[in-house]
Amino acid sequence: MGLYFEDFTPELRVVTRGRTVGEGDITLFAGLVGDFNPLHVDAAYCEGTLYRERIAHGPLTASMAIGLMSQQNLIDATTMGLLDLHWSFAVPVKIGDTVHAVVTAPERTASRSKPDRGVVTLRLDVFNQRGEQVQTGHLKLMMKRRAPEIA
Repeated sequence: MGLYFEDFTPELRVVTRGRTVGEGDITLFAGLVGDFNPLHVDAAYCEGTLYRERIAHGPLTASMAIGLMSQQNLIDATTMGLLDLHWSFAVPVKIGDTVHAVVTAPERTASRSKPDRGVVTLRLDVFNQRGEQVQTGHLKLMMKRRAPEIA
């Protein structure tokens, strides 16, 4: 079971494990979403670009970061829905890069009309193996609250 609304305090800081981006990740993601931009799938094309090699799709890395966060059992069975998502991309992620996320909870707001839930904002800062921040994002999640204790 994941954390409840009440558990997401400003002091929360979770560092995920790392995950290395492989060629297969990029190929599978391209096929899944239909994004075959040559920056992602054409090595010969990329030799003539600023990056000199293929780069991962930005949303692929964001999805990996969210997956790494999810593996920490923070939101399993306590999330009621994703309400909002904002993401920024700073540095390209290449095949062979290992990414991890630092998860914090800068904000939470209890529902006034429904006492069984509240909104939690999670911030994910994504870093590569060199400590460079490659992405950052905010998720707003509707989270379950703990049942009030019966006296």
